[in-house]
Amino acid sequence: MNCKLPIIHGITEHSAGHMRIERLDLEFSNGERRQFERQVSRGHGAVVVVPMLDHETVLLVREYAAGMHRYELGLVKGRMDAGETPVQAANRELKEEAGYGARQLDVLRAMTLAPTYMNHQSWLVLARDLYPERLPGDEPEELEVVPWKLAALDQLMLREDFSEGRSLAALFIAREWLAGQA
Repeated sequence: MNCKLPIIHGITEHSAGHMRIERLDLEFSNGERRQFERQVSRGHGAVVVVPMLDHETVLLVREYAAGMHRYELGLVKGRMDAGETPVQAANRELKEEAGYGARQLDVLRAMTLAPTYMNHQSWLVLARDLYPERLPGDEPEELEVVPWKLAALDQLMLREDFSEGRSLAALFIAREWLAGQA
């Protein structure tokens, strides 16, 4: 397979709420021309936090998910503010959503949502050595914190109220990373 990137002959853009839509006029190495659209985030990225209460237990949060109009169980997550690193954003979101801070935060990797048409990245951060601390957040109600054993991911992954792909992927990545550290 040819890995030469297509030539961009032009980009036009328009706004769509908090996203910008770009139309790219592309020429591929075989001479084919196409127009692709991509969503470009106006933000600074996001974090997905795997907060480990102990060596075996992760903390999940239950919050209202407007897209599905139901309460969804998942990991702590949120947007990065301007000037924040993934570690700073993860610790802030952890305090806002779960009522804990972390003394040890490790950025495991960046994850994308739909890289064929979006440039949005979420940084996966493992949070350990937790301590109680709450910051006011932007949630309209306090979130329920649910401890879950990593050994029971097979049960969690099949729950109807645990459907967010980033949370599912992050838990499996973190579990394997932790196993490699042991």
